[in-house]
Amino acid sequence: MTRLRMFTDDTFRSLRTRNFRLFFTGQGISQIGNWLTLIAQTLLVLELTDSGLALGLLAAAQFGPVLLFGAFAGLIADRSDKRRLLMTVQAFAMAQSFVLAALAFQDSPPVWAIYAIAWFGGIATAFDNPARRSYVVEMVPESQVTNAVSLNSALMTGSRIVGPALGGVLVLTVGFGWAFVVDGLSYIAVLIGLKMIDSTQVRRPVPTPRGRGQVRAGLRYAWSVTELRVPLLMMTVIGTLAFNFQTVLPLFATRDLDGGSGTFPFLMSVVSVGSLAGALWSARRTDASVRMVSLAAVAFGASMAALAAAPNQQAAFAIGVVLGVSSISFMTASTAIVQLRAEPSMRGRVLALQAMVFLGSTPIGGPILGWVCQQFGARWGLLVGAVATVGAGLYGMAV
Repeated sequence: MTRLRMFTDDTFRSLRTRNFRLFFTGQGISQIGNWLTLIAQTLLVLELTDSGLALGLLAAAQFGPVLLFGAFAGLIADRSDKRRLLMTVQAFAMAQSFVLAALAFQDSPPVWAIYAIAWFGGIATAFDNPARRSYVVEMVPESQVTNAVSLNSALMTGSRIVGPALGGVLVLTVGFGWAFVVDGLSYIAVLIGLKMIDSTQVRRPVPTPRGRGQVRAGLRYAWSVTELRVPLLMMTVIGTLAFNFQTVLPLFATRDLDGGSGTFPFLMSVVSVGSLAGALWSARRTDASVRMVSLAAVAFGASMAALAAAPNQQAAFAIGVVLGVSSISFMTASTAIVQLRAEPSMRGRVLALQAMVFLGSTPIGGPILGWVCQQFGARWGLLVGAVATVGAGLYGMAV
């Protein structure tokens, strides 16, 4: 019993900080809603089009703004009071969810309108990502940064367990519109949590003053530091060709595994169970290195190859757990090293750059993988990601 208490205290130590507890709770509820909407959007477009390319274009609409506006959003995060910025962005995202709900209540909503609303959601993501992730670092003592980052990753992945399952249930029982309404309501929790945070207890760095060439300065800085450059290059490859689950897995579940409309949400939830376990394991680490990121990438690629070879749903679900562990281990390690090694004045811009190469690469990789899956089958889409991920991991080890 004592050992269990020590394990729990060590794993969840950053939650002793009140501000982080408030942030963690509000984000937990909101992120479940976010995943609910991502799954419902995917299922809605798949129902309307039955096209892999259409899913790829949806991914492009969802994450294209991160590629276009990510660098500027990172600079805004470095300049701004992050709590106020996050409250503004979350309110905007809430409105976007309710508009999407109104559209989904129509008998035959136009696909272009779904893409348009997804684009506005992507704008919210572009500004939310660097602000939210750099704010985590400011809410806890420096000795607890890695733990807070890992717990935040556990939160994100834990929401992927509940969100897809809840989205699948709502779509099947009450329809797409009410699923999006539930997401809109979930933002109330994060807004309340942010409002209750005590800003006097936040380790806020000196805001970056306005000046010329600050975006370019952030890019030069990230390139000049090996421990930042190598993980970012790896993330560029892996984000483009491997982290396109929303494009590949729906087609893999329904076509290659002969599943129904509930198979994809369940597969995503199974992957997320593994991700949650991996994130909690990562929470016990106190540091991150390029070698750690590289080993996680190789394991991620190997599990993707194994999933591509899965003969049936039962095998796919079992391998999905391993895929979740390895993928979140890579994400957590690559995020922790960026947050720990970046200078505080540059952190928002470097995290925005990471989001650009991770989420912002989806508009490139999504349509490519959607076309590959449409022409050759989703197993080939998984194999493309597997080869790219293993290659990136081997590159990281060689540097």
